[in-house]
Amino acid sequence: MALSDAAPADTGRGKDRPFRPWAALMVLCLGSFAILLDTTIVSVAIPTMLPDLHASLDQAVWITNAYLLVFSALLILGSRLGDMFGPRRLFVAGLALFALSSALCGAAQSPWQLIGARALQGAGAAMMAPQAWSLIRVIFAGNPGGPEGTGSPGKVPGKAQPGDRMGAAYGIFSAMVGLAAVSGPTLGGLLTTYLDWRWVFYVNLPIAAGAVAGAYRFVPDVRTGRLHRLDPVGVLLSAAGLTAVVYGLIEGQRYDWGELRAGITIPEIIGGGLVVLAAFVAWESRQREPLIPLRLLRNRTFAILIMLSAAMQFALQSMLFVNAFNLQSVLGFTAIRSGLTSLPLTLALVAVAPFAGRLTDRTGGRFVVMSGLVLYAAGLAGLAAVSSVHATSFTFTVPLLIAGVGMGAVFAPLATETMQAAPADQAGAVSGMLNVSRQLGATLGGAVTGAVLANRLTAAMHDRALAVAGQLPPAARAPFVAGFGHAASGGLQVGRGQSGVQAPHGVPAVLVPQLRRLISDVFAHGYITAMRPTLGVSIAVLLAGAASCVLLRLGRARQPPRPSVPAGSARIEEGARADHHPQA
Repeated sequence: MALSDAAPADTGRGKDRPFRPWAALMVLCLGSFAILLDTTIVSVAIPTMLPDLHASLDQAVWITNAYLLVFSALLILGSRLGDMFGPRRLFVAGLALFALSSALCGAAQSPWQLIGARALQGAGAAMMAPQAWSLIRVIFAGNPGGPEGTGSPGKVPGKAQPGDRMGAAYGIFSAMVGLAAVSGPTLGGLLTTYLDWRWVFYVNLPIAAGAVAGAYRFVPDVRTGRLHRLDPVGVLLSAAGLTAVVYGLIEGQRYDWGELRAGITIPEIIGGGLVVLAAFVAWESRQREPLIPLRLLRNRTFAILIMLSAAMQFALQSMLFVNAFNLQSVLGFTAIRSGLTSLPLTLALVAVAPFAGRLTDRTGGRFVVMSGLVLYAAGLAGLAAVSSVHATSFTFTVPLLIAGVGMGAVFAPLATETMQAAPADQAGAVSGMLNVSRQLGATLGGAVTGAVLANRLTAAMHDRALAVAGQLPPAARAPFVAGFGHAASGGLQVGRGQSGVQAPHGVPAVLVPQLRRLISDVFAHGYITAMRPTLGVSIAVLLAGAASCVLLRLGRARQPPRPSVPAGSARIEEGARADHHPQA
């Protein structure tokens, strides 16, 4: 149905006010920064929250996981709602819900109040996240001043057009995504140390307020030119399937991938979720307008791009997970020093991503993505090679720079090529697919990394304990070695010098100082040994992704047709006013 058959949209701007795409991009970056920051910022504050809220360890786990679970489960619904009501409207509504729930998080007086508010945060984030990706595609897909409202790109004589810079736009946005992911622990440490743990949530309020105001001022109220329906059966199946799979991956390591309760096991939960997702695929294949355009997955290039997005998040989550324990638990760095140690990664990513996006605009993304994946893998390999119990912050500078360059070279081209691979009126659905793949990749990365690290750490600590046990009296050697048998499952605690391994009960007091020193030695050396094969999994994933790039069919970046824009709602201008685009 043409847009003219629908109710006109209120754009929030006067008819003659020019549209500034780069200002709109900054608004989208600001809102997305807040929701992505909340995936990592809370972890540092949890040790301070626990005594304040009288929370148990199980409740502490769900303070983090409630957000991730709801965020993942509702992404597909969020993308369809954006198609139905307009991406700007859903972006603002999601941001408002996110801000309200952030205030509730900060005001929480019990662990369950906080967990509930975190789930509400996840719902707001799921409403927002798909809209940013699709809005960038629409804004930078070309000038809406084409002839007779056809959506064909128009040109302002002598001026660079937004459609020429879609890759650069995704590069800037991707740099903000990476910055949010790696800066969370540092910012969380600063707020918790110098203010209060509640400020890790209150900090979202001024960010959200600025983004809402900016959205109404700069972001166009674009529509795809057709009406969409909700498909409640598809929504229910997708949400239930994703909830089961993500829940199983999140909780698997905690329950040793065995029985959860009442005879139900983690593999059964994950398997059940996969069955529901298979039912979702079967249902969607018979729908006139599916929530996810599954036919696009028949396109080899599109399918590989989606998988590469998941692989990147897998490796990123693995690196953040492993490095956090290494810097804080093994080397005893504070959260602030840990964040500063990771600064080369952040700076390289932020610097490279826009240039990688611009290069994609000019040459296409195939070799940019392939080179970035190889560099990212090389950076992780370097990180594993230089790690030791005597490492300093500067030890990691070069590997983190290399990894940051690789990440920056991949994120923007992946987003650009994936979003361009679909018709303009399916931008919302494709952004939902992209976000779901990224979220599942991150969740799977955390689960696999935790499982491999725990397995390798148990073996490495046992071997190290046998090697140093000779320093103890004969009667203390066997209990010392046995004490590390189950240490990995309870010993991976992010904090300065924490190993989670205690001296055996009943040992003479004179031996306690020596035992504590040896326990610290065993944990530190065991962790360094275990982190290498753990990072090796991500390195293998990245190299496999680089190899798959030979199958991509990516040429010079394309400028797809742009969705129609309500009359008077947007004018592309960079120094000159573009022609008015009539209503479709």
